[in-house]
Amino acid sequence: MLNAEECRRTSDELTRNLSVSGLTPAEVAADLEYSPRRLASTLAVDGPSDPVDVWQLRDYLEQAVRDAGQTPVPFTVLTERSRSSAVSWFHLRSTPHHDFTAARGV
Repeated sequence: MLNAEECRRTSDELTRNLSVSGLTPAEVAADLEYSPRRLASTLAVDGPSDPVDVWQLRDYLEQAVRDAGQTPVPFTVLTERSRSSAVSWFHLRSTPHHDFTAARGV
């Protein structure tokens, strides 16, 4: 479990990566099949958020930022090193990719 400071940092990093990706919350929610409330809770890394959702959103946003030709904001808590612990605690899900070509009409 993350402590309050780790939750705050993770929320900030998720939110910053969402901004860098250029995607709207509605696009992210649609791609991940999250309700707006579930996405907001996951972005906030608050009490009701599911740790598996947080990891999935992290992976989704990191890939979306790269797909948009940008550099992701580094994650300081949800690092690749901490992924091995997460895998032993949770059943992490695969992550969809946003189709940036569809948005551009390519």
